[in-house]
Amino acid sequence: MDNIRRAKLMSGREIEYVVTKNPPRGGMKYTYFTPDKSFVLQFFNDPENAADPAIHDRIKAIIGKYNPTVSESEGGANGNDERTAKYFSKCFCWPVDIVVQPEFGIVCPAYPKNFFFGDNASQILQIKGKDKKSNWFTGKSRKYLNSSELGDFRTMIKMSILLSRALRRMHQAGLAHSDLSCNNVLVDPRTGTCVIIDIDSLVVPGLFPPEVIGTRGYVAPEILQTLGMERHKRKFPSVQTDLHSLAVLIYEYIFLRHPIIGPKIYSQNPEEDDYLCLGEKATFIEDPEDTSNRPSDLKVTVKDLGPYLEELFMRAFCKGLHNPSERPAAIEWERGLIKTWDMLHRCSNPNCEKKYFVMHDINNPVCPFCGTRIRDEYILKLNFYAQRRGTPGRWYKSSSLIAENNAPICMWNLCSNIFPDEKAADREVKAYIQIRDGRYYMVNISLENLLSPDGIIVPKGYAVELNNGTAFRLLRDENSMLLEAELFKNI
Repeated sequence: MDNIRRAKLMSGREIEYVVTKNPPRGGMKYTYFTPDKSFVLQFFNDPENAADPAIHDRIKAIIGKYNPTVSESEGGANGNDERTAKYFSKCFCWPVDIVVQPEFGIVCPAYPKNFFFGDNASQILQIKGKDKKSNWFTGKSRKYLNSSELGDFRTMIKMSILLSRALRRMHQAGLAHSDLSCNNVLVDPRTGTCVIIDIDSLVVPGLFPPEVIGTRGYVAPEILQTLGMERHKRKFPSVQTDLHSLAVLIYEYIFLRHPIIGPKIYSQNPEEDDYLCLGEKATFIEDPEDTSNRPSDLKVTVKDLGPYLEELFMRAFCKGLHNPSERPAAIEWERGLIKTWDMLHRCSNPNCEKKYFVMHDINNPVCPFCGTRIRDEYILKLNFYAQRRGTPGRWYKSSSLIAENNAPICMWNLCSNIFPDEKAADREVKAYIQIRDGRYYMVNISLENLLSPDGIIVPKGYAVELNNGTAFRLLRDENSMLLEAELFKNI
């Protein structure tokens, strides 16, 4: 029978929790919920871990000075203000307090409801109430999920952006996750959101060593390759190994397959084959120079993702697979994914499962997922140029946008000193692209200083026509972007 008990916390508060006969249990901890299920209390399976001073110190540091979900003024991570702390509180299930009685444990927010399967998630699988680990969506179980759960290519890109951003912030705070995997990142492809969990085992470099080596398929090759060696020769989880795991997750989100587990057999011994496949002999299934691990049915590849993601994946799984220093940082993934987001175009096939694709080749605007050529008569590409610091009049290409009808224009499209990260305070749509009677316009919603190609202020509610070759500075502001419009006829 369930019993409500009270726990005393390090902060001095007390909290009620419900003791059940068979609580959810993981590798290190078991879990009880508060009566309203808004928080969980987790206790260690092994009493030795619960009594370990190093674990106590690490968790105190994670909840305190390394915490990106708390502002610096409140004792959280350096550089955090209240706005960024609030933003990242949605990216992690970060511990909020320590249980001191009846035994050592932690208090965490419960996962948001959208990260649990509901009643209609599947007609076959019994998954109601289960948490949405990403392998439900990227593995064989995917075909048994209702289509409403699957999202589309665009939401998978959004999810990848949010994951890269969260990991970037964690690394900036001086932390490494150590076990970033499908089990520790919950996802909701419908909304393109994700949340990183199991925060209490984070690695603080140079201070608290890792407790785990990671999860099969996500462990960096150098960790597997050095297992069994003397401790001083072994490689342990770190920021660099996180970057391998991040690349694997993003690849799985986008392609629904693993980047390294392919058809190649490395040993007749299954256990040895597995270690070689993911460790010493690991080979990217799309390696352009070594095709020995390439599946025969690769229809969509990294080349279909445009220049930014193709370059990042090649660095991660060719140069960086066995050379950790070559792996792209989380911020590089974040920026490359955002630039790729701006190249997305809706597929003209209403039955296309992916709904969107990266239009990186305007001369061949075909969806690689279903083979449909888009039906637009013209394709509008907007190129944004930023002025080089200290050299007025000299511009460089900052980004491009494939502008469909109603495409939003935000402040980061207009100003070179704004990036669409957690610090972007103004996220409102300021203008939008309108296609009317075969002509293309930028309609001003709320900008006070939007300029026309003639340098005249465009009032709110009015529009600027965009013709092929139209080029003008967007705002009367020193950080304003210069816009160049290109119209391509879809032959």
